[in-house]
Amino acid sequence: MAGQGLPLHVATLLTGLLECLGFAGVLFGWPSLVFVFKNEDYFKDLCGPDAGPIGNATGQADCKAQDERFSLIFTLGSFMNNFMTFPTGYIFDRFKTTVARLIAIFFYTTATLIIAFTSAGSAVLLFLAMPMLTIGGILFLITNLQIGNLFGQHRSTIITLYNGAFDSSSAVFLIIKLLYEKGISLRASFIFISVCSTWHVARTFLLMPRGHIPYPLPPNYSYGLCPGNGTTKEEKETAEHENRELQSKEFLSAKEDQEGITARSVIDQAVRDRSDFNREEHRGSSKVVGPA
Repeated sequence: MAGQGLPLHVATLLTGLLECLGFAGVLFGWPSLVFVFKNEDYFKDLCGPDAGPIGNATGQADCKAQDERFSLIFTLGSFMNNFMTFPTGYIFDRFKTTVARLIAIFFYTTATLIIAFTSAGSAVLLFLAMPMLTIGGILFLITNLQIGNLFGQHRSTIITLYNGAFDSSSAVFLIIKLLYEKGISLRASFIFISVCSTWHVARTFLLMPRGHIPYPLPPNYSYGLCPGNGTTKEEKETAEHENRELQSKEFLSAKEDQEGITARSVIDQAVRDRSDFNREEHRGSSKVVGPA
């Protein structure tokens, strides 16, 4: 790792860690958010009077259908978290970091704005918002995992650190629940998260590569804030250098094989000529010493 690039690498590492910790895997804190939704009367119409064990109304609401609706939303979000790993991985490989992150920001911001402006009457929009939130979060994680390539022998440590931050981000919805109990509305919390998308955009263009971070890291590798030496150019130069080396090795190997074949042919021919000479000499000797 070049000494002059260390501050940029550390800034990329720490901001990526914050991104995964604060945004990527928030879905897994869903139970805390359900508490807030219930207080806001989301799917309240699914609750009915509890008939009691003998068929008499007890005065308490039976909200099993409401709980099932919230469980269905979480199940859908969890499914998308696992199912979309392959499509999002393909997007990252095919279109590289900048495009993948812009897609992630679009999905994530749209989801948080939907949650911010939904109400009990439009609670069904949660079926759209939570899968979109999940897709944006998994793309944040995938695009950040490559940062481990910047740190050479510590690559595996960085990758596991990001995975841990992804799982720990479930605490975000718990924080929203605690703020709600202190009087901060659900809408205010999610509008704040939506505004944070400007930070995601800034990080995409200033602290992340346009393409992929190669491994092993080439000498004098630069990205983000460093002008003139983008990732795509660096990757092309590295690939061209490797191709030239490979072609040279193949040419030298073919030349050595050809020289070896030629040398073996010369030796074989010399052996055959020597054998023919010996046979001719032997025949001549036989004629000289033969019977008179």
